Amino acid sequence: MKQFKLGLVINPIAGIGGSVALKGSDGVGIAEQAIALGAAPKSNARASLALEILLPYRDSIVIYTATGDMGESLAQALGFKTEVVYKLTNAITTAFDTEQAVTTLIKHDIDLLLFAGGDGTARNVCHIVEDKFPVLGIPAGCKIHSGVYAITPKAAGRVVELMITNQLVSLTDADVMDIDESLFRQGIVKAKRFGEMQVPSELRYIQAVKSGGKESDELVLQDIAADVISKMDDELFIIGSGSTTAFVMEELGLENTLLGVDAICEQALMANDLTEPQLWQLIQPYAPGKVKLVITLIGGQGHIFGRGNQQLSPRVIRAIGKENIFIIATKTKLNALQARPLIADTGDNELDIELSGYLAVTTGYNDQVLYPVASPQ
Repeated sequence: MKQFKLGLVINPIAGIGGSVALKGSDGVGIAEQAIALGAAPKSNARASLALEILLPYRDSIVIYTATGDMGESLAQALGFKTEVVYKLTNAITTAFDTEQAVTTLIKHDIDLLLFAGGDGTARNVCHIVEDKFPVLGIPAGCKIHSGVYAITPKAAGRVVELMITNQLVSLTDADVMDIDESLFRQGIVKAKRFGEMQVPSELRYIQAVKSGGKESDELVLQDIAADVISKMDDELFIIGSGSTTAFVMEELGLENTLLGVDAICEQALMANDLTEPQLWQLIQPYAPGKVKLVITLIGGQGHIFGRGNQQLSPRVIRAIGKENIFIIATKTKLNALQARPLIADTGDNELDIELSGYLAVTTGYNDQVLYPVASPQ
């Protein structure tokens, strides 16, 4: 079983100025001043509340983190398997340390970045990941205006627990906000939006819901198709087999090969029912990132590769890139798997492992869930 790779970054001085009326920890010398006034760091204790929720799953988790109080000490104290990927160079951490740690962590193919801090920490994280990687904040600062934080530390742990136990977890775009602490110390509140990040949250049906909480499949498929179509510009889109992907072609008014692979560009049909050699030749002129692949899963089984779409060979999939694969499915279809993972069975063991982990599945218009993908080993 593939272990859950949890990235952990703790800002040890987050909120340290709160208890001594310094209104936070941002600014040169503020942390040192707070410590001199008797303030004690609390962010590791807050992070511990989140991680304690995950103790029953220790054997299924590897925590990737930074040295000392930025994560290593806490993770090891709680008995988690720990991989240190960033070493501190300063006695008191800075924004530079947070950003460098995050930069390093996301290069290690982690499934989720969990960080503890306040709005300043969220800004640092956002500066690196923007809205391209799932993150979740453990509230540990004085100021928590940003929507990227869980309501409480324990709530953060509960969301991660949902992911580890293969429950459907929606991806939500949340704002990163912060106030000017120098003005706040003068009694002036001036908040500013600094960006947004993708945050996992508990499953919510927002659109296309019938009474009783059941999805209307046709309405949901229309929403999914609208989401995919909204992303189409001058890129080449390869449309895989299946009735869910066929709905995208139907909404575009294009001929579709239900059990084959088609290609479109700028919402116009390029080719139907492509063979693997034809597909390989077709994608050659395109620059990296300019070819997108839209696939769905086999209902009840969960296969995304290796069942009915062998035209999508390992070399084709590698050329397209994991980050350019759009998986689409209704939440009803995902729930029918009863928490079993999606399966990548490409015939290439190394590629199957590379495709494993948590991937975003489009389940509606601007609506995604994180779902695990496993190799058949």
